[in-house]
Amino acid sequence: MTIWNLGSINADHFYHVPHIPAPGETLACSSLRTGLGGKGANMSVAAARAGAHVAHIGAVGPEGGWARDRLMEYGVDTRHIAQVAQPTGHAIIAVADGDGENTILLFGGANHAIDEAMVGAALSSASTGDTFLFQNETSAQGYAAETAAKLGLRVAYAAAPFDAAAARAALPFLDFLILNEIEAEQLGAAVGKPVSEMGVTDVIVTLGGAGCDWYHRGEKQSFSAVPVTPVDTTGAGDTFTGYVLAGLDRGMSMAQGISLAMRAAALKVTRAGTADVIPDLAEVEAFASAPDKGRG
Repeated sequence: MTIWNLGSINADHFYHVPHIPAPGETLACSSLRTGLGGKGANMSVAAARAGAHVAHIGAVGPEGGWARDRLMEYGVDTRHIAQVAQPTGHAIIAVADGDGENTILLFGGANHAIDEAMVGAALSSASTGDTFLFQNETSAQGYAAETAAKLGLRVAYAAAPFDAAAARAALPFLDFLILNEIEAEQLGAAVGKPVSEMGVTDVIVTLGGAGCDWYHRGEKQSFSAVPVTPVDTTGAGDTFTGYVLAGLDRGMSMAQGISLAMRAAALKVTRAGTADVIPDLAEVEAFASAPDKGRG
C-alpha cells in the first residue's frame, strides 16, 4: 500500500539561543544550521524510514531541487513534487539550548502554490485502501481530503499549524485525526464538543512528555512517553505521526503503531535537526532494546 502525503517542504534554519526570546528581546545565537524540514516533508521521511511506501505531493521553487533530491535519498517517491515560480518555503526556528524547546516562523512560498490539478493527477494513481495524509501548511487541502475519501483512501489529518476553519472543513472526510493537547482544546472550542465526540474513528491527542491519548470511537486508551533528555523537540510530533501511519500501513494494530512511534519520537528529540535526523526503523528497534541509551 502507499501513503500519499500532501505536505509542505521547507528549508529549516535553526538558530540556537539561550532561551526562547520574549517580545522585543534581542538574543545572540550560538549556532546556525540549515536542513530539510516542513511538517509534510518530516512526516514523509518518518513514514518512509519506518518502512512504508510514501508518495509526497508538494511543490518547491526554482532553487528547491536540493529538497526534492534529499527526500528521494530518504526513500520518498518524489514524482508528484512540482517546481513552481514561487520560492521554496522556509522556517526560522529558535531552539533553546537549555531544554530543546522551540519557536517557529513559517514562510509558505511554494507550498501555497499547489493546486487541485496537481493533487488530482497524483491521486489518480492511488488505490482503495491506501492512506492519504495532510496538514495545514499547503493549499488544496479541502479538495484533496474530499477526493481521497471518495476514492476509498484512509484519510488522516495532522491538524497543525492549527486553523479552526480548516479543521472544521476537514472533519467530515476523516478516518484518523492527530493533534496536540492545545490544538485539541482549540478544535473542541470551535466545534462545541470534545475531539472524542466528533465522529472520527481514531483520534490521537499527543501530550508531549506525558505521552498521548488514543480515542477509538470515543473509547480512550493512554500511552506513556519514553523518558529521554531532549536536545531539540522540533519535528518530534511529525516523526510520531509518520511512524504511526507507517505501522498501520504495515499491518500493525493502532496500539502497536503508537508504541513504535513513541520510541521513534523519543529518539528523535535526542538529536538536533528535523527531517535529516529522523531515525530509521533499525535505529528505533535498537533504541528500544537498549532502554538506558540516550535517556535521562
